[in-house]
Amino acid sequence: MSEQNTPKSKSMGELFPDLVGPEAPVISGVAHDRTESQITLRHIPDRTGMAADVFESLAQAGVNIDMIVQAASTEGTADISFTIPESQIDLTVKSLDTIKDDIGFEALNVDRKIGKISLVGVGMKTHSGITALFFKALADECVNVLMISTSEIRLSAVVSLDDLDKAVRAVHSAFNLDSDKVEAVVYGGTGR
Repeated sequence: MSEQNTPKSKSMGELFPDLVGPEAPVISGVAHDRTESQITLRHIPDRTGMAADVFESLAQAGVNIDMIVQAASTEGTADISFTIPESQIDLTVKSLDTIKDDIGFEALNVDRKIGKISLVGVGMKTHSGITALFFKALADECVNVLMISTSEIRLSAVVSLDDLDKAVRAVHSAFNLDSDKVEAVVYGGTGR
């Protein structure tokens, strides 16, 4: 195939020309979600395929996974934490109980008191310092971060549900989304 006929991947600017340029906001809004819970599997044998087995079982049960963190230890085990819709806790626990002996995890913990805050904007990919300012805003308000997830246009953190409102206000202010100069988008849904 000649170079002229080869499909070219397009940048965000080419796909959405109205979203770039000097007038486009780097950050367009802050989203938050109060409807998720965190599941942690403790001391899973740290072997190839363990995560695949866990998430395959959950997929077969119809559980929706949002964020995932794995922490390995030097003792040959790992902890896996992930977030799910709160409405799927019973389904998740039931599914994991059926594979507990096969997987070999020692404990399953459920934390219903978490919230997710997300910073959204198409300019995040091309502007440095966004991540630093996001976490500085949370730190200045003594908000502890439990999990982190990123994409080209979104930076999310799981925090204690008790700290969620404070986190939203802090990040909102840090990025001047409460000023008259930028149209702020605040969304309190699932963010998916």
